[in-house]
Amino acid sequence: MPPTFTLSQTDKRPMYLQIMEQIKQRVAAGDWVKGQAIPSIRQLAVDLQVSVITVKRAYYELERAGIIVTHHGKGSCIAASARSQARLREQELQEHLEQAARIAAQLDMPAEELEDRLHAAGDRWAKNEEELI
Repeated sequence: MPPTFTLSQTDKRPMYLQIMEQIKQRVAAGDWVKGQAIPSIRQLAVDLQVSVITVKRAYYELERAGIIVTHHGKGSCIAASARSQARLREQELQEHLEQAARIAAQLDMPAEELEDRLHAAGDRWAKNEEELI
C-alpha cells in the first residue's frame, strides 16, 4: 500500500498536521478500514522525505484521537474503535468551514456575503452533480 500523500512546503500548517489530515481523509473515505495496517513510521518518513520525528508526532496525535493503534514491534493500524466515516467527514467539514470563516474575516467580508457564497457554491455543486447523471 504505497502512500500517495501530498505535502506542501507552502502550506502554513506543520507537516505532521498535513499527514494527520490525509490519514483521517483516507479513513473517512473508507480507503483505510478498521484493523488495516498503515505504513511504518520509518517507511512513511522515507516515502515523504520528512523526519521520522514528524511522522512519529502525527501517529502519536492520531493515536490520542483514537484513529490508529500502535503495537510496539508490530506497527500501527486503523483502530477498531476509529470514529465512523461520517463523524470524520463531519469533522473535516467543520475544519473547512472554520478556515473559510478565518479567510473571510481577513478579507473583512461580512458573514452574509460568506453565507451567500457558500449557497452559490452548493448550487454550483448540485448543478454539476445533476449534469453527471
